[in-house]
Amino acid sequence: MPRLDGRSATEMRPVRIERGFMKNAEGSCLVTIGETKVICTATVEERVPPFLKNTGKGWVTAEYAMIPRSCRERTQRETKGAGGRTMEIQRLIGRSLRAIVDTDNMGERTILIDCDVLGADGGTRTAAITGASVALADAVAWMEKQRMIKRPVLQGMVAAISVGVVNDAIALDLCYEEDSKAAVDMNVVMTDKLRFVEVQGTGEGMTYDRVILNKMLDAAQFGIQELLKLQREAPAAT
Repeated sequence: MPRLDGRSATEMRPVRIERGFMKNAEGSCLVTIGETKVICTATVEERVPPFLKNTGKGWVTAEYAMIPRSCRERTQRETKGAGGRTMEIQRLIGRSLRAIVDTDNMGERTILIDCDVLGADGGTRTAAITGASVALADAVAWMEKQRMIKRPVLQGMVAAISVGVVNDAIALDLCYEEDSKAAVDMNVVMTDKLRFVEVQGTGEGMTYDRVILNKMLDAAQFGIQELLKLQREAPAAT
């Protein structure tokens, strides 16, 4: 299938991950996937939500936002609170990160991940998860260095990618133009142990069978393994 940018069906857009992008944060990175850019920052707070008070357990949560000109047309700021799509994405990021954290070993602390989209060209939520995992890992390393935790907290890494059926063919890592006309659109989140955290698949323009589903998951796993490798190799920002 010829794609808009000449990629093969299972070829991702160029990926760059820069650690330590925000000097004041306990962990941070800038993740760039094609024209999609997301800053992910991790903040360690000495508090937990009310339902965890006096339990000795910690919490990991996330916030997500798109700056007004991250899209081709200005996106209105959500000054009156997060909308439905934003809430959905924030919860997805939080669930994905908690899958790789032993909150029992954190103490009563919260790691808050902020994911701010600078450029949106498809796959912002998956890029946010991939970058947030790096920021989280660096924040946990900072906590260890500060002797705030004594037992292992981080259980691995997590990454995510989109895959879809576009023009009757499976395509990995959809850009906006592909995503907008995909007959099937799917987001896949996996750990570095290749365990699924979440699979969000929707038949926008067609139904699909188990054969197509398996092929899409195979393509997603291929891409996620590459993202996990890039996370490990990501250099600090200069």
